[in-house]
Amino acid sequence: MLVLLVSFISCGGGEVRYDGRSLIINGQRKLLFSGSIHYPRSTPDMWPSLISKAKQGGLHAIDTYAFWNLHEPRPGQYDFSGRNDIVRFIKEVQSEGLYVCLRIGPFIEAEWSYGGLPFWLHDIPGMVFRSDNEPWKIHMQNFTTKIVNMMKSENLFASQGGPIILSQIENEYQNVEKAFGNKGPPYVRWAAEMAVGLKTGVPWVMCKQDDAPDPVINACNGLKCGETFVGPNSPNKPAIWTENWTHFYDVYGNITKIRPAEDIAYHVALFIVKMNGSYINYYMYHGGTNFGRNAAAFDITSYYDPAPLDEYGLIREPKWGHLKELHAAVNLCSDTLLHGTQTNISLGALQQAYVYKGVKNECAAFLVNTDGAKDASVQFQNQTYIIPRKSISILPDCKTEAFNTAKVSSKESTRAMTPMVKLDSKEMWEELDEAIAVFGNTSWKSNSLLEQMNTTKDTSDYLWYTASYEQSAEQSTMIRVNSRGHVLRAFVNGEFIGSGHGTFGNQRFILEKNVSLKRGVNDISLLSIMVGLPDSGAYMERRASGLENVVIGGKDLSNLSWGYQVGLNGENMQVYTQDGSQKVKWNKFPSSSRQLKWYKSKFDAPKGNDPVALNLGSMGKGQVWINGESIGRYWISFLNSQGSPSQIWYHIPRSFLKAKDNLLVMFEEEGGNPLGISVDTVSVAVA
Repeated sequence: MLVLLVSFISCGGGEVRYDGRSLIINGQRKLLFSGSIHYPRSTPDMWPSLISKAKQGGLHAIDTYAFWNLHEPRPGQYDFSGRNDIVRFIKEVQSEGLYVCLRIGPFIEAEWSYGGLPFWLHDIPGMVFRSDNEPWKIHMQNFTTKIVNMMKSENLFASQGGPIILSQIENEYQNVEKAFGNKGPPYVRWAAEMAVGLKTGVPWVMCKQDDAPDPVINACNGLKCGETFVGPNSPNKPAIWTENWTHFYDVYGNITKIRPAEDIAYHVALFIVKMNGSYINYYMYHGGTNFGRNAAAFDITSYYDPAPLDEYGLIREPKWGHLKELHAAVNLCSDTLLHGTQTNISLGALQQAYVYKGVKNECAAFLVNTDGAKDASVQFQNQTYIIPRKSISILPDCKTEAFNTAKVSSKESTRAMTPMVKLDSKEMWEELDEAIAVFGNTSWKSNSLLEQMNTTKDTSDYLWYTASYEQSAEQSTMIRVNSRGHVLRAFVNGEFIGSGHGTFGNQRFILEKNVSLKRGVNDISLLSIMVGLPDSGAYMERRASGLENVVIGGKDLSNLSWGYQVGLNGENMQVYTQDGSQKVKWNKFPSSSRQLKWYKSKFDAPKGNDPVALNLGSMGKGQVWINGESIGRYWISFLNSQGSPSQIWYHIPRSFLKAKDNLLVMFEEEGGNPLGISVDTVSVAVA
């Protein structure tokens, strides 16, 4: 059969083509292992080490999204500085001699707030995200073109001699396409045509898009793409796995499930032999940290910590080492896999050999045991091989087993957190009460309960709903609040009466409390709190949050006059910065016991180069800043079914620290105890 080579015209440097077997770079077939590392989930000083460890782990490429909301926080105003310096990141990858897969999206999902879309898109008239909608297409094309032109100006596409060998347009669109009816398929075709028309000189991919239009390659995302992928939609396209999930992202209240290294390796090898897979990307290879308010709804601040490189950039064994051995074994026979002919031989009811013969009589074999219950003894080329249950043995010469996916030789690593600074003295802390908003002090009024996201415009997690409720006589009654998420803290006449919250699976909840109302005017103050914006789904611009209904003593107050305050006073004054903290009067600790407090302390950086983490196990819920840099949200009080918090330690990158007098500021919503906080160093040891 004649195999068509799809060629992308060179712009003067290298050349990237593909056919039904693999990517072809500078005339050579490539079987590539890649790993996702997201530049804003780490810091520039971490990037060289992360990329170097990925290379040492046997990777050929690094995969990253482009984060639209970071790069264009306001229309036409761009930010590519610091952690947002995508060009610097890609050049760091290039300096290690690795390739890049650039997933522009620009919708990315990624457990990232609003799926990476800037919130201002929501307010453009007629906007419907991710559909055959002119306002959306205009802005999507503008940002995609912006990124492509930046890469071109720095000669970063492989066609220019740079490292970028693949780009992605859209992201898992097939998951939502049906919801858009007749506006879905035309959008897919338009997105593909638009991307290819940018003439990058390298192929484009669409993940989870089985009908990706030519010449865009359809790619698989998932845990088991050797079993679930429908395959390339053309015999002229290679089998590509853009997301091999190394973990399951964690949300507040869940129990972490670890994906074993053996399972990852098995499905990589299976994808290679069953699907002729020639590009496998680990999502994530390093997860990192959701700094600031960038985590999506209910996602914890730590991201994919159990990846081969943990949140702090330390090697996690056995995952890192086992996959390194897999890569080395596959590399021993990659030429035979890419150029040879494959023959399948039955070795038993649930066992099979995939045998590759090269043009010079080279031979490689993958012996597969799909039986998940027991080991198998098989005969292959007059030799006996014991294949453990649910495993694959790789024989690069068809004789000697170089690797088995179930045989883990890498010893398990243990992570140790060592307290270096204990902030356990009252003298170390100062505090500041966050004012409870009341109707009379709010300038924004409405005769309805406003939707939260459209009101805050994603400038804060916090929105105060306030009202003055007149009572003819003193009375004990019931207040009932229906919320669309995520958290509510209720106050009547300045007194805390209760709180409630939703969950990742059900963000709606109802708060019901008995309250004592005084005669005359009563101040109703309801603090609605979001824990990240949504990150996926159709018609995301229509999503709603915040309060839906308020009833006191059976009387519906939803159409009462409500006053609004976006954000906290402390946020607006930036009390978490050095300058802002000096503009307010802090009180000695503890001045009072109440909800909604700011805490401030200072500490010296631990000596050495080990990563640093803040142990917040004694706190409740809130946010934390170091020297004005947000290290994310915390929610220690949200316990899982085993009675444990989802996350206790919070990463403080070394680049955020000074040698002396680092400013630590926290906003605590629930009344946690800061005297239990410590600054720890992080290390790993192998058993």
